[in-house]
Amino acid sequence: MTRLLSLVLVLLMLVSAPAAWAAPVPERYLCDGDGLEATLHNGAVDASEIPNSEAGTVPGAFIVVQWRGLSLQLPRTNNAGIPSYTDGRWWWQAVDPDRPIFKEYRGSVKTYACSR
Repeated sequence: MTRLLSLVLVLLMLVSAPAAWAAPVPERYLCDGDGLEATLHNGAVDASEIPNSEAGTVPGAFIVVQWRGLSLQLPRTNNAGIPSYTDGRWWWQAVDPDRPIFKEYRGSVKTYACSR
């Protein structure tokens, strides 16, 4: 009986687990003439009392941007409104999902034109 119960529990875990194991799907863009992939990850919530959870993101969320040989993991800011992501140098926000804003701060601000 114990083996049967263990087998049933394992089968239930396998049936329900694929959704939890599914990798986030990257969005693909063309930014400044080069392909870019942006993958949103809803990370662990580290401060649930912070009220800005617009667009389903919460504190702890981050985006991974792969572009021109770079792989950038940009943490979600706590700015109000549409989620934005920055590490202090790179900044990403998709107010218009077809034309996200992608900037680099390096002494001055460089904005890269992006579109789907």
